[in-house]
Amino acid sequence: MISIKSDSEIKFMREANRIVSAVLDNLAEMIKPGVSTWELNEKAEEILKDNNARAAFYGFTTDGLPPFKYNICASVNDEIVHGYSSKEKILHEGDIIGIDIGAEKNGFFGDSARTFAVGQIDKKSEKLMKITRLALERAIEKCISGNRIGDLSAIIEETAKENGFYVAENLTGHGVGRELHEQPIIFNVGKPGTGPRLRDGMTIAIEPMFNIGTSETIENEWVFSTADHSNSAHFEHTVLIKDDNPEILSKEGVV
Repeated sequence: MISIKSDSEIKFMREANRIVSAVLDNLAEMIKPGVSTWELNEKAEEILKDNNARAAFYGFTTDGLPPFKYNICASVNDEIVHGYSSKEKILHEGDIIGIDIGAEKNGFFGDSARTFAVGQIDKKSEKLMKITRLALERAIEKCISGNRIGDLSAIIEETAKENGFYVAENLTGHGVGRELHEQPIIFNVGKPGTGPRLRDGMTIAIEPMFNIGTSETIENEWVFSTADHSNSAHFEHTVLIKDDNPEILSKEGVV
């Protein structure tokens, strides 16, 4: 069932997503060659605690996997999503890193992701990041009451194809609210005019994941990577559906 949020519930979701955005804004300032993903993970935990929130991903489990042990997903280069953090996983000049963070406060969740350049990166990876972000922006423009989930999926797929990139297979966005993952599923490929209809008060996490060389993925426990080891980018926002203009709850620049 797809839940419709009340005004009071949306207020709680704005706060959870404000915290998520604050984490990403702060981590953006830390990302440079020589920094470990563990340092980023620890900083995220510090900000969450300062805001009386908890990491939504820490301890999360599904499909028989062991509980996830990190506050953030830190996915470097060919890692698409759910990358682990460690003191040995050091960022280098030319890397790209996707940071996905969820936060829970007052019983409601926020969820967002951004991909960052580490120093100077190659032109192809630069374009990959630009186009993946563009796909998210174009999908958000479709978040108007009366449209359908397939309208979002179709514009994401179209944006990848017209720019020569590949949609990571089997990875999707989702509803979000009292649970980290709610209905509906937001596929990154689809047909306009299909799927559940968008309604005022729905809250969804849209998250295109684009790869340079292939749509095929490899799973290793939690971590999804590209089958050809080409770079992957990931952007995500939690969005409130409205009758007129959608509201990005996880908006950037809150520090």
